[in-house]
Amino acid sequence: MAKVYEFLATGFEELEALAPVDILRRGGVEVTTVSVTGSLFVESSHGVTVKADQLFEDTDVSDADLLLLPGGMPGSKNLNAHEGVRAALMKHAAKGELIGAICAAPMVLGSLGLLQGRRATCSPGFEIYLTGAEYTGELVTEDGNIITGEGPAASMPYAYALLARFTDEQAVTTLKKKMQFLHLMEG
Repeated sequence: MAKVYEFLATGFEELEALAPVDILRRGGVEVTTVSVTGSLFVESSHGVTVKADQLFEDTDVSDADLLLLPGGMPGSKNLNAHEGVRAALMKHAAKGELIGAICAAPMVLGSLGLLQGRRATCSPGFEIYLTGAEYTGELVTEDGNIITGEGPAASMPYAYALLARFTDEQAVTTLKKKMQFLHLMEG
C-alpha cells in the first residue's frame, strides 16, 4: 500500500488539506497527517482546528511514496520556514519520489529550487515564487514527480490526480462516480 504524509502548519487551507486525505484514503492509500507545530492540534486559516495523526518530530518519512503540502496562508509560509519539512522535501525529491503542493504551497518547492525547468500551477499571485518554473494557470499541473494544484476549487481534481499515481484509471473513475464528481463536471 502506498504511503503518503501530509504536513500541516498553522494557517493551512481546509479544503486543500482534507480533500486529498479523504480521496486518497477512499482510494485505499495510507495517509498520515503530520503536524509541524509541536501540537497534534493544528488551526487552519479559517479557525478550524484539526487533529493531526502525529507530530513531525515523531515521524520518519523515509518510506513515503508522496509528500503533500496544503496551501493557505500563513500555512504555506509556515511550511516554508520549517527546516525539517524543507529537508524532507529535498531528500524525497532527490529520490525522484512524488511531491504534491497546492495553492500557495508550491512556493515552498520554488524556494528549494525543485520547480526549476518544470511546469507548475498555484494560486494566482503566487507564481512569482515559482522560481524557475513555467506557470501554467491550470487547475492541476503534473510534471514528472511534481503535482501542483491551483487552489480550493482544484482540491478534488488535484486529489484525483494524486490518486491516479497509485491506482488504475478505472478505480479513479469509479471513485469519482461514487463521490458524484463526474455529475458535478457535467453540470
